[in-house]
Amino acid sequence: MQAILVIDDDENLRDTIGVMLEEAGYRALLAADGKTGFEQGMSLKPDLILVDLRLPGMSGVDICRQLRAAQVRTPIIFLSAVGEEVDKVVLLEIGADDYVVKPFGTRELLARIRAVLRRSSPEVPKLIRFGDIQVDLERRVVTKRGEEIKLTPAEYNLLTYFLHNQDRPLTRDMILNSVWGYEFYPNTRTVDAHVAKLRQKIEQDVNAPRHLLTVHGVGYRFLV
Repeated sequence: MQAILVIDDDENLRDTIGVMLEEAGYRALLAADGKTGFEQGMSLKPDLILVDLRLPGMSGVDICRQLRAAQVRTPIIFLSAVGEEVDKVVLLEIGADDYVVKPFGTRELLARIRAVLRRSSPEVPKLIRFGDIQVDLERRVVTKRGEEIKLTPAEYNLLTYFLHNQDRPLTRDMILNSVWGYEFYPNTRTVDAHVAKLRQKIEQDVNAPRHLLTVHGVGYRFLV
């Protein structure tokens, strides 16, 4: 499970982001001030850091500069309130990977996080095969025995989410929040409906699926 460190002195926002990350399948690490956040960034080796620009004790900019000076390459996304004067070019030059303005929506922040994690993980294969299915992640093309399968955007995003979380029990809430976002689809039955459609397209026998398995009382698990 990928770990994300959240450094923000706003307790409500910090806890809200933490819950959002947990529901999306990440492990949330929380720090309330800059010095603590920097120390955790050095010692805990998270997969990504979300850091507020203005912090007590040590600013987000100082955290980024010192981590990069210590050769720590953990991706960093800055958070900043509307109206704060920020030179985005300077942030990128000191080693930031992205920048998000508060207030932000759950879907936007998760999309930024996933994009940065993808860019920082070049080891992720571009072609994934399981059974007689091949998924070309660069071209967004899925084939079965060499013939292209027509997937809707939601079905494709659901499939790739499963592929990036292989053999993990995933709750419907985790899937819903990561693939659609709670603001868009508030009903977890949406997940079941799309899983059923995806099974029809990728499984040999929808009544005895080999890849997209139901975990009773939890949700789903994907096996290759």
